[in-house]
Order: sequence, then structure tokens, then C-alpha cells
Amino acid sequence: MDRGKAQDVNEAARRFAETLADSYRLVYGQAAEAGQRQQQRAQQFSELVAQNLREQTEAGRANAERLSGQAARQQEAGQALARESVEAYAQFLNDAFSRYRSGTEMAAQGAREGTRTLAETTTGLVGTAAGAAGATAGAAAGATREAADAATFPIPGYDEMTVEEIEGRLGRLTDQQVRRLRDYERENQNRKTLIERYESRLRASS
Repeated sequence: MDRGKAQDVNEAARRFAETLADSYRLVYGQAAEAGQRQQQRAQQFSELVAQNLREQTEAGRANAERLSGQAARQQEAGQALARESVEAYAQFLNDAFSRYRSGTEMAAQGAREGTRTLAETTTGLVGTAAGAAGATAGAAAGATREAADAATFPIPGYDEMTVEEIEGRLGRLTDQQVRRLRDYERENQNRKTLIERYESRLRASS
């Protein structure tokens, strides 16, 4: 190989080596830049996470304080409600006892009035019963007398009979029975024909 060709080969090899070295430097540089960017991104991510944690912690502390305040207010409201409930229940018991005592007094008064009314009613009923018994006894006595009169009346069914039917039965009667018929006729139907017939019969017997 002549000397000129050898120089060309060496020059080509030198340029290739420089190009390869530049390529490696470029790749290493890009890799370094990528590493830096990743490191920056990792740092930014860590800062973001830390900030979120701080915000969440602060929010949790605020919520805890707010919840604590709400719990305190609820406790105060519960205590107030309990006091009001106890007072209302005590008032209810007082009112119930007052109503019970008033009702007991009214019941006692009603019982006394009922006893007095019962006594008065009993007295009235006894009087009424006695009067009714007397009236019943009088009515029974009257009915007995009427039954006895009807049984001893000279002509049974006298009020439903005609003058002719009565005259047809006078022949079997005594003077006392005729007088009784005359008096009865005067007090009731007062038929002149029969009265004259009775008197004529009595005159004829005397």
C-alpha cells in the first residue's frame, strides 16, 4: 500500500473515532440531563406530597378543633335540655299531684253529697213505697169489695140486660134484693121504667 492511501485510512479512522466520541458524549449528556430532570421531578413530587401532608394535617387539626367545639356545644345543649326536662318533669309531677288532690277532694265531696242524696232518696222512696203500699192495699180492698158485690149482686150481668130481661127475673128476688137493684139503678143508668117497677113491687109486698 502506498503512503497516500495509508494517510487516508488513518484520517478516516480518526474522524470515525471523533464522531463516536461525540456520540458518546451526546448520549452521556442527554442521560445526565434526563437524570437531572428526573431528580428535579422526584424532588418536586416529594415537595408536593409534603405540602399535601401539611395541608391535610392542618385541615385535620382545624376539623378536630371544629369537632371539639361542636361537641362542647352539643354537651352544653344536652345539659340544658336535661335541666329543662327535669324541671318540666318536676312541674308535671306537681301539676299531677295537685290535680289528684283536687280530684280526691271533689270525689270525697261527691261521695258526701251522694250519701246525703241517697239518704234523701231512700227516705222519699220509703215514703213513696208506703204510700204506694197503702194505695195498693186500698185498691185491693176496693177490688175485693167489688168482687164481693158482684158475687152477691141479685142479677148477674145486670148492666148488659134490657128492661124486659130484668123484669122477667124479679119474681125470684126478695124485697131486700129489689131495694138493692133500685138503689143501684138510681146511681147508674137511672131508668125510670125499672125504678117504678121496683117501687111497685115493694109496695105490693108491704
